[in-house]
Amino acid sequence: MRLAHWAVNAPLRPLLLAVLTASVVLPAQAADLITITRDALSNNAALNSARAQYSGVEAARDVARGGLLPQVNASGNVVHHEQFESQSSARAPGAGTDAGTGAGVGVGGGEDRYNSLSLTLEATQILFNEVTRQQVTQAERQIDQQVYLLAATEQQLLIDVASAYFDILRANEVLEARQAQERAIGRQLEQASEQFEVGLIAITEVEEARASFDQSRADRIAAESNLQVAFEVLEQLTGQRYADIDSLGDMPVGVPTNDRDYWVEQAIQRNPQVLAQQAGIEISRVGVDIARAGRLPTFQAFANYQHADSDLDAVSGYDASSQIGVSANLPIYTGGSTSASIRQGTYQLESTQYEFESQRRTTIQQVRSLYTQVSNNVETVEARQQAIVSTQSALEATRAGYEVGTRNIVDVLNAEQNYYNAIANYAEARYDYVVNLLSLRQQSGLLDVPAIEEVNAWLTGEQVSFTLPDGGEDDYQRAMDIGAPPTPGM
Repeated sequence: MRLAHWAVNAPLRPLLLAVLTASVVLPAQAADLITITRDALSNNAALNSARAQYSGVEAARDVARGGLLPQVNASGNVVHHEQFESQSSARAPGAGTDAGTGAGVGVGGGEDRYNSLSLTLEATQILFNEVTRQQVTQAERQIDQQVYLLAATEQQLLIDVASAYFDILRANEVLEARQAQERAIGRQLEQASEQFEVGLIAITEVEEARASFDQSRADRIAAESNLQVAFEVLEQLTGQRYADIDSLGDMPVGVPTNDRDYWVEQAIQRNPQVLAQQAGIEISRVGVDIARAGRLPTFQAFANYQHADSDLDAVSGYDASSQIGVSANLPIYTGGSTSASIRQGTYQLESTQYEFESQRRTTIQQVRSLYTQVSNNVETVEARQQAIVSTQSALEATRAGYEVGTRNIVDVLNAEQNYYNAIANYAEARYDYVVNLLSLRQQSGLLDVPAIEEVNAWLTGEQVSFTLPDGGEDDYQRAMDIGAPPTPGM
């Protein structure tokens, strides 16, 4: 099967980021799967949020890296000073007295006003700070993890869009089967009512036909609702409304050529959720190193220049000074917080290791289950297709028996339901196969746009419209116009 030989692309590469352009929300339009996928990759809110989060984590790395680069600061101030004084002095009797009065000589008050200016320029450069260096390393590991998470979001969007697309086609084929069933049983009801009026059959057969018709009408209404809901899901994913989409034509149905172990191995190596959890282990491990680095000394070089000047009358010129040197700091006792941080980081590392193992086991189980489902879907599709032939033959035989009186109307109605159920089940089996096959690739980390293009080639130009047909409403009204048969004995 060709699908199993698709080229393996690295899941870390952003999908179509360089070629996709922003889509404009337009009125309802017709589209195929690849067109809708590109709309989703451009417009999906969750994916755009993940991209913004990735850019934010990149910026956080640059923030951490800035702590290792030179730091230059300049400061200054201009101050206006006003100084007020009021002083007096007293002398010993007879000393310095005013002639004729003996009063002491007073020293008058005064005030000073002046402006001052000061400037400081300081530069520092970390020579050794293991905490800051490890923080940069941790930020880089967080970027690695975010790459995997972004790839996981992209792949999840691809499978969501494909599932929603094929859910529409599934609902449409089921709706067509239910409409045909309603029409067929409606004709049976009409025929039974006519036969009852001329006394050929009992009232119970008419009631049986009416009950089957009412049930088929309810099934058709439910199928219409499912189709409408499926279109709404697709609009939510893409931000676009589509009037028509291409239907699924003939497609190759076969088990993947590679065995189950191949898919499991690919999942362990490429599944972005597994890789993100593995990157989380590295992040936690660096967190332990950061805590341990809190016990190490730090060294930094510094240089500064200071300039001061004022217009005070008694002072002329300015003051200036400069310094250059190296400073060191050694934490001796931090109240036990450093040891506690190390223990905290160690427990966090242990937790992320268990989370990784849980994700790995879950992914392996999902891949194995999907591989089994795809293999079973192949047989199911063949069986459902054969069931259509068998139930059709049984229906024709039952109708013939009813004509000659060897079968009753209940047998015919059951045969009708079995036949149209077989048609609906065949549609279910086909779309289960396609979606499970894509899900297998997603869990293995191999779902990408080329894989969607491969499936898109299975589509035909025939359109499935969102406008719901009237279904069997006319048949129902015609059957109701016949009128309820009279109650026996009247």
